[in-house]
Amino acid sequence: MTKMTAQEVEDFIFSHFPNRQGNRAFLVERVDEMFAQVRMTYHERQLRPGGTISGPALMALADTAIFVALLAMLGPVASAVTTNLNINFLRKPQPKDVIAEAKLLKLGKRLVVGDVTMYSDGDSEPVAHATLTYSIPPNRE
Repeated sequence: MTKMTAQEVEDFIFSHFPNRQGNRAFLVERVDEMFAQVRMTYHERQLRPGGTISGPALMALADTAIFVALLAMLGPVASAVTTNLNINFLRKPQPKDVIAEAKLLKLGKRLVVGDVTMYSDGDSEPVAHATLTYSIPPNRE
């Protein structure tokens, strides 16, 4: 059972991470048991030469999506941090919104492991796949 709704997670992120204030580049569309769906809204600043969404933008989306899934399950834990991110770029993302589907594979006391599959909005073939590990602080704040 989740401890936070999609709206509560989104509000928490935007209230605790000032660099995200007013910039709704990541929208929490859905949270469920061990799952989150996050949309990265398209902006031309995400493009790299060749007209494709950049790798760093996709990495930020993957990281955000796992963080959203983690928050939904554990509640507000602002001090959880990424300890590993591995990404495979599978095909050229189109210059439009990218949807991330994050699944938590392990939700332990100190570590969270998950994977994220990303799709250009409206496309069924994934553009990237990432695996991530998060460290959970002993005193959750």
